[in-house]
Amino acid sequence: MQLKAIVKYKQDLKILFVALGYFFFARLGYFLVFEDIYILPTWPPSGLALAFLIILGRKAWPGITIGALLANILAYWNTGDLESNSVILLSSLIAAGHTLEALLGNFLITKWIEKDQLFRKSVNIFRFLGIGVVIALISAAIGTGALYYQDLFPEGEFLSRFVSWWVGNLVGILLFTPFILSFREPFLKNLKRAHLIEVIFFSLGIAVVFMLLNNEELRYPVQQSIPFLVLPMLLWMAFRFHLAVAMTGTIVIALISVYMTTKGIGPFVMETPSNAMLILQTFLGVISVSTIILSATQRERNEAQAELKSLNVNLEEIVQKRTEELQKENTTRKKAEEELQNSNTELRKINAELDNFVYRVSHDLRAPIASMLGLLNLAKTDESPEMKSVYLSKIEESANLQDTFITEILDQSRNARLEIKNEPIDFEKIINESFDQLKYSNSDEEVEKTLDIKLDDTFYSDPWRLKVILNNVISNSIRYRNGRSPKIDIEIKSNKKTAVINVQDNGRGISEEHIHKVFDMFYRATDDNAGSGLGLYIVKETVAKLNGEIDIESKPAKGTKISFKIPNMKS
Repeated sequence: MQLKAIVKYKQDLKILFVALGYFFFARLGYFLVFEDIYILPTWPPSGLALAFLIILGRKAWPGITIGALLANILAYWNTGDLESNSVILLSSLIAAGHTLEALLGNFLITKWIEKDQLFRKSVNIFRFLGIGVVIALISAAIGTGALYYQDLFPEGEFLSRFVSWWVGNLVGILLFTPFILSFREPFLKNLKRAHLIEVIFFSLGIAVVFMLLNNEELRYPVQQSIPFLVLPMLLWMAFRFHLAVAMTGTIVIALISVYMTTKGIGPFVMETPSNAMLILQTFLGVISVSTIILSATQRERNEAQAELKSLNVNLEEIVQKRTEELQKENTTRKKAEEELQNSNTELRKINAELDNFVYRVSHDLRAPIASMLGLLNLAKTDESPEMKSVYLSKIEESANLQDTFITEILDQSRNARLEIKNEPIDFEKIINESFDQLKYSNSDEEVEKTLDIKLDDTFYSDPWRLKVILNNVISNSIRYRNGRSPKIDIEIKSNKKTAVINVQDNGRGISEEHIHKVFDMFYRATDDNAGSGLGLYIVKETVAKLNGEIDIESKPAKGTKISFKIPNMKS
């Protein structure tokens, strides 16, 4: 219920707050009155009224009227020359003038300046100064006219009274409107220890000036030098502090200057009170405008530096990001170039192998057929049974040679195009099948074999490709024996990552000049019992397909050892 009541009477509370604030500031203004001529050097409520309308909105204007009416009734009530009705009429006109002044100021600021940018840019300060000059004329004209209508001053003083009222209102706007509005922004969190020290020095500077004023020998020169002494201090505060702090210092100096002048002390004391007040008002206007402009200029400079710093950071980020993108592009381009170069190299290799393949295939396929046709022609003309048996045996050899060659071609083709299978491997079964298939190849001699298999874990790979590899290696060991019974030792060790297969024979061996070429397509290290030259090439390509490695060691007349390192495909 309390919250609802506060919300319901929120606007009324605003009006009451404005009225009380206006009345308090009015009493401050009357405290600084020049008693001899009863003229105010500054009217603080003008600045407060405009600031409150900017903050609370124009609907708070009744508070200005109420506060101004009460303040003026209290000020003129004890004037012996005025009746009560005249006091109320005079106070009402003056209150209306101050209300119109604040309303017009709020309207012009809304239309001409963004409220949140009012004291952030120097150009807005000059616009604010122009608005202050215009709106101060309204209350000055209405107030001076009301006083003249009540015969409170002679006709000859109208202009001086009007100018004094106008300048007093303008000074009040220039001093107190920025001061109040500056507290809307948080500024204490930005204060540092260095700022506190500077405030102490500023206070000490003010204290030193007042101490010098009490010195008989230095009083007069110090009094005349006060404007020159305080201006550097105000400039210092405007450059180093937030507007709230700078305006606080300006208002303190302004109030002290007014008080000293009313007491007949200081550089603004003249032959007549009117001249003294006008010079004082000019001084107050100059220091307030200078403080606001310098504060806005410094703020613009700081914001520009911050924006420039932000732009530099963003620029560095953009440059760094672009550099990284260029590096990635260069890396991608280099990778693409390498891949293209590798592709070109591979393509040239494939083309060369294809040309060689076509030539050798046509030759090796036609040679057995030509041999068989020739043998058949001899068999037709030769009536000897013994010779026919020889011819049939030779024909069988040619047919077997062609069958082996075709099988190798098919193995190479399947290795290139078939997907790799991932199955558990039974090495012993694969090796035994290879020996059974090659049991009587090229020799009726029994092959002596030893098999040593040590598996730490189940090994996964492609069974068909492993069979192609082992079948070709074992076939070569049998085919290229060294005039004695073939002996083949096979050792296999595997773990979770790889399997190492070593195949050692006691065959002819390979001389050093051929050892680096035996894996090339169609390369034959010897013409004796020559095969197609595809066996070890197929072995190399099949091992590569399994992402494995191959190595060969051989000595003539002592034998050959071929080692394989095949990765375990177990997932």
